Amino acid sequence: MARSLYQAEYLLRETLLGLRRGGWMNWAAISTVAVLLLLFGIGLQGSWQLGEFFNRYGNQLEVSAYLNTGIAAKDLQPTIQKLPNVNRVIPVSKEEAWAALSKELGISDLKATTQQLSGNPLVDELRVQANSPRGVPQLAEALKKVNGVETVQYVGEVVQQVTELNHNLRFISFGVIGFLTLSAIAVITTTLRLVIAARSQEIEVMRLVGATRTTIYLPFLLQGITFGIAGAAIAWVFIQSLLVTLGRLAAGQADLLQGLLMDTGKGWILPLVLVGFGGAIGLIGSLFAVQAIGRR
Repeated sequence: MARSLYQAEYLLRETLLGLRRGGWMNWAAISTVAVLLLLFGIGLQGSWQLGEFFNRYGNQLEVSAYLNTGIAAKDLQPTIQKLPNVNRVIPVSKEEAWAALSKELGISDLKATTQQLSGNPLVDELRVQANSPRGVPQLAEALKKVNGVETVQYVGEVVQQVTELNHNLRFISFGVIGFLTLSAIAVITTTLRLVIAARSQEIEVMRLVGATRTTIYLPFLLQGITFGIAGAAIAWVFIQSLLVTLGRLAAGQADLLQGLLMDTGKGWILPLVLVGFGGAIGLIGSLFAVQAIGRR
């Protein structure tokens, strides 16, 4: 037990000593990792947001087919159900639509209002859900050709643009993140090699007194992992601040914009991913650095 405590104290002391000797190079390594993880985290969070957006609006971004006057939604439902790309058809009678609209408008006396307008001004509606967001435009075109359908409304164009933008940004982000990953590893390797060079005499003395490779290497490995974890913490703080700021800006805006910023329920996963990725980068960089010890 005492030996284990001594070894832990030794590793902690040597790691802190290495961090002190790194000086401003430590900040260079940490900031490089932080920028990398910030971009990675934003991309990952963005993909989660879009995924949650499509999951929610996959049921809500429906094609609304408004029927001609006198056409009942239930009568046309079997015909619409047979169209390609159709997942589900929900008939909405004009009475149901009028009751829902009146409730939204805060109309208390529905009968009186209906009499003032000389009857229900609405028509029956079919809410048609597509199998996938990409199938929405094709479904809308097919609905326009159905007899009895007067107008078709949908926001599939917005979904398609968001999907294409996400697809294009994904390729760009892969390239940028790959480049920054190599840069972060290089900076960490360089930083630790400078620390190793400054402690070359101490390392040589440790070898002469019989210190194992693990005893010599481990403090530098821990130092590299510390760089990664510190960079992950900084990146996570920036990402959280960004989400809070965007949430405030989106308050009171269009429902579609608020939908893009909805809670994904994965907030606890992101810091774990950032710490894991940052720690892996720090470990790889430190492994490259300690190779210099083995060649001495």
